[in-house]
Amino acid sequence: MEASPTIHIVDDDALVRECLADMAMDAGYAALTHATAEDFLADAEVASAGCVVVDLNLPGIDGLDLMDRIAGRDPDLPVIMVSGAGKVAQVVAALKGGAVDFIQKPVRAAAFAQSLAEAAKRRRQRADARDSLARLRERAQRLSHRERQVMALITDGLSNNAVAAALGISVRTVENHRARVMDKMGAANLTDLIRQTLRLGEGEATGAARAPQ
Repeated sequence: MEASPTIHIVDDDALVRECLADMAMDAGYAALTHATAEDFLADAEVASAGCVVVDLNLPGIDGLDLMDRIAGRDPDLPVIMVSGAGKVAQVVAALKGGAVDFIQKPVRAAAFAQSLAEAAKRRRQRADARDSLARLRERAQRLSHRERQVMALITDGLSNNAVAAALGISVRTVENHRARVMDKMGAANLTDLIRQTLRLGEGEATGAARAPQ
């Protein structure tokens, strides 16, 4: 049986920490608590985390800053922001920054459980999407240089004749390369292949955006 995701609670109020941890465990999750953002950053294994619940108004590194640092370590790790006195601008900043939810204190058990479920779902979806993209990249890497050229041109809308003219090869050769591209990429048809190339392009753009400057 798969282990329950670990929910990390980051709040400087000991009573709130324990209350949120109890709610998380009642909802079927493991829970670990941290009094400050610094404690979390020093101690937490984010790879095994299912979600981080962060108090907005933490001493030292505040909730919004911590959310940015979490994204730097693991962009797929969901964050739920909680606050006793969140202003509209702070709520907007948290949600724009990628928070799954923004919950006002006192936190109600039912609402908290629902947010945790949504965070866990998002974590799984992001992991599945990342794994799927990795498999797609592996298939693309099996293409030869000429096959990549053919794939780029046919997914840009060129006919076999136009591809042959652009590359200076015969139409028959284009057809052979095209068949091998479809087979190596596991594409059911041209529409499927176009979707795959778009995903590869989006994945490269996302990776470039996340790369350290």
